[in-house]
Amino acid sequence: MKKLVVKVELHDDRDRRKAMRVVSSFEGIGSLSMDSKDNKLTVSGDFDPVKVVNKLRKSWHTEIVSVGAAKEDDGKKDEGKKEEGKKDDQVANLVKAYQAYYSTPVTYYHVSPEETPNCVIC
Repeated sequence: MKKLVVKVELHDDRDRRKAMRVVSSFEGIGSLSMDSKDNKLTVSGDFDPVKVVNKLRKSWHTEIVSVGAAKEDDGKKDEGKKEEGKKDDQVANLVKAYQAYYSTPVTYYHVSPEETPNCVIC
């Protein structure tokens, strides 16, 4: 089981419903919840987090808050603290790998000198 928390910039209730519909269409989604106050979408189940985030980024600005294994309460709180450091490292590594693979495209603009003939600094 995986748990993904993303912050999605949603402007109104229509966008919220559309985002929930888009994410729920993926196979393996166990539960889906939306915090309208913070615009945080929490998804858990057996799914590919990269595909979910990519699909959301096609329509809305999306930030990954956390990615990791879903917590299962078995009364093992001491082991959870030890493994929490490992999970933080794993989340950081996943975010770095995602950002390296799906980097933000850089746009270059070329202005020919003929368009600005009165250029002082040329």
